[in-house]
Amino acid sequence: MSTPDLSGANWRKSSLSGETGACVEVADGVPGLLPVRDSKDPHGPSLLFTADAWTAFIAAVRAGEFPG
Repeated sequence: MSTPDLSGANWRKSSLSGETGACVEVADGVPGLLPVRDSKDPHGPSLLFTADAWTAFIAAVRAGEFPG
């Protein structure tokens, strides 16, 4: 599987992220994948999650499985 070109991706971050900028951004429009990047480093690396993996991650966060 080749890495998709994300140079034209439309990145967005949560409206709940506040003013600190310390959050992640996600991009839509990549079939079968959800790209995620650090908002403080928009030109840095991105992680690619399948829809199932992203859904499982969000469920784990909501369940408190990652202590802060």
